[in-house]
Amino acid sequence: MAIVQIEDRGSVRHVILNRPEKRNAMNGELVSEIGRALRAAANDPDVLCVVIRGEGAMFSSGMDFNTLGDLPGQVELLRAFRRECLEAWNLAEEMLKPTIASIHGGCIGGAMELALACDLRVMATDAVIGMPETRVGLIPDVGGSSRLPAVVGLGRAKELVMTGKLIGAEEAERIGLVNRVAPADGLEAATDALVGELLACAPRAVGLAKRVMDASARPALAVTLEMEVSAQEQCARSDDFAEGARALAERRQPEFAGR
Repeated sequence: MAIVQIEDRGSVRHVILNRPEKRNAMNGELVSEIGRALRAAANDPDVLCVVIRGEGAMFSSGMDFNTLGDLPGQVELLRAFRRECLEAWNLAEEMLKPTIASIHGGCIGGAMELALACDLRVMATDAVIGMPETRVGLIPDVGGSSRLPAVVGLGRAKELVMTGKLIGAEEAERIGLVNRVAPADGLEAATDALVGELLACAPRAVGLAKRVMDASARPALAVTLEMEVSAQEQCARSDDFAEGARALAERRQPEFAGR
C-alpha cells in the first residue's frame, strides 16, 4: 500500500497520508512522497483544488521520533532533512491552486507546519493541534515559526510556540488558526462545502489572489526560514535537546538545565 494515496474527486485531488500504524509520523519516505504528490497536483491542469488529510486515527503526529532521535551530534543531517520537508510543504503554499488541510485526531509539530503551508484548514471538534518542539529543546523549523504569526498574530504565535501547548478545535477557530470546525463525523462534509465554495469562483483569479495575499503577509519568508534552521542547529547542538530526546524516548518530562 502506498505511503501516500491519491484520490481524485472530479477536479479535487485528495492527498492522503497513509502511515496509520505510525500515526502518520513523518519519516523521510513519507515527506518525499508528500512532495511528489503535491508537485504532481500542482502540475496537473485538471486539478483545481487540493485537500490534504490523514488515514487512521489522526492527521499526523508530526516528525517520526526515529528521525528526530538521530539529530543529537549529527547536526549536518538537519539541513538535508529540513530542506526536503520545506520543498514539499512549500508546494502547498506556492501552487496556483487552493490547498486545504482537513484535520482529525491530531495535527502535531511538523504536521501543523504542513497545515500552515496550506491556504485553509478545517478541523474536527475533537482534534488537537500544536507545535510542542520547545518541550524537547527544539523550535518549529519547517515554516511554523515563520508562518504562524501571519495566521494568528505575533502574540498568539509566541504563546503557542514558546509554551509548546496543544489546543483544541474551538480555541484554534477562535484565534484564526483554523477556518472551520465540524463534528468528527461531519469533517468530510465541511471540507467538501469549503471546496465547493472555492470551485464556484474563477480558478485563475483564486490562484492569483492567493499568491498576492501570501506575498503581502509574508514578505520576508525566505529570510525567516533561514533563521529557523540556523536557530535549530544551535538547539540541536545543545544539552537541552539531548536531554529532551532522551526524555521523549523514555516517556518522561525532561530535566532542562537552569530550571
